[in-house]
Amino acid sequence: MESGANGTVRDVHPCYESRGGDYVFAANPSAACVLLYVVLGALSAATVCGNLLVMVSVTYFKRLRSPTNSLVLSLAAADLLVGVVVFPFSMVFTVTSCWHHDGAPCKVRGAFDVALSTASILNLCCIAADRYYAVCRPLTYGSKMSGRVVGAMVLASWTAAAAIGVGVTAAGFNQGKCEGGCLTDALISTTLACVFSFYIPVVVMLSIYLKILLVAHKQVASIRNARGGPGAVAEGKATRTLATVMGVFLLCWTPYFLCIVFQPLMVQATPVAVIETLNWLTLSNSMLNPVIYALFYGRFRSAFKIILSGKIFRDNLSNCKLL
Repeated sequence: MESGANGTVRDVHPCYESRGGDYVFAANPSAACVLLYVVLGALSAATVCGNLLVMVSVTYFKRLRSPTNSLVLSLAAADLLVGVVVFPFSMVFTVTSCWHHDGAPCKVRGAFDVALSTASILNLCCIAADRYYAVCRPLTYGSKMSGRVVGAMVLASWTAAAAIGVGVTAAGFNQGKCEGGCLTDALISTTLACVFSFYIPVVVMLSIYLKILLVAHKQVASIRNARGGPGAVAEGKATRTLATVMGVFLLCWTPYFLCIVFQPLMVQATPVAVIETLNWLTLSNSMLNPVIYALFYGRFRSAFKIILSGKIFRDNLSNCKLL
């Protein structure tokens, strides 16, 4: 912390200062503050553009319209809203300011943050379930993952996410250190938020992807025995894809939720800069999802190239073949 000439005290956050008991945006933002907002603005723009590409691809190209890609479309919509709503809200009403003054804007920010992030996670669970039936139950995949079933999954994900976002915010989800007698309430609300928004979905996804890997390994072994072919390349690619999916997800989300769930029990508050950094790390997953769930597939790569080249504005390519 450092004291300014006017008697204000600058906290570890480069953009805010304590003035007369209020925690306000600094009158003269530092170079670090400007750089921070440039980086966060670029992150927000990349999140919006990447997920917008996914949404345009699925809605424009008929060869990408399928129940499976409807889940990808729902995921992209959730991540797009994170970039459009949560990022700007978090840049204006940061964890730092809301930590000290939990007013109406901070509650709105918290509700959107929790709801849209949870929607993104639940859509990832739906995609995992879809992949399970595609790999482990291929004969019943068409009936189990019909358009009606996928629509119900999407509706359930968004409804649950909205309920969790509103419920957790109303219950007083606390990202910082409690003061006074709020320990019990904060412990309950943060624990419930973490369990329903993160830990349960993570256990579900890990279980599903582990099952997929085991079944895929058996299928590759059967093909190798029947045809005498190597099969190791296909198995390795599937393993790397699934490892990337879960690895990036856990890397982005686990540090934040581990920090938050134990925060009310800490003797000293976790530094604001740490909470801020972990919070933005979780939001960055919405930027990476289009890369993980779209760029791994050739058809999406072809669709992206056509869109970015501007050809869809000159010709009707909705029925074109995507390699």
